[in-house]
Amino acid sequence: MKRIITLLAVTLASAGIAFAQAPAKDAKKPDATKEAAAPAKVDTKKAALMDINSASEKELATLPGIGEARAAAIAKGRPYKGKDDLVQKKILTQKVYDDIKDLIIAKQTQY
Repeated sequence: MKRIITLLAVTLASAGIAFAQAPAKDAKKPDATKEAAAPAKVDTKKAALMDINSASEKELATLPGIGEARAAAIAKGRPYKGKDDLVQKKILTQKVYDDIKDLIIAKQTQY
């Protein structure tokens, strides 16, 4: 029987007639490696923002473009009504502020 099937396949192939091969048994299973390789998406809006009214100078210094001197100036100028006060009070340049504005917040203390 196998010889007949092989002979038939050879005959059809030589005549230019192709036939589809049966899919592999694992073809229906999803590729787990593709799912595992996809990076986890992080919502930056949900990430914790640094409060410029309560963060320590050491914490502030970890922000891009903020060193020890700028961190000390930020702490000295507290409290801030809004994070844009950093530019209005000339503590930061507009460029430095633009780099960190999505990483900070100015929370108001409740009395």
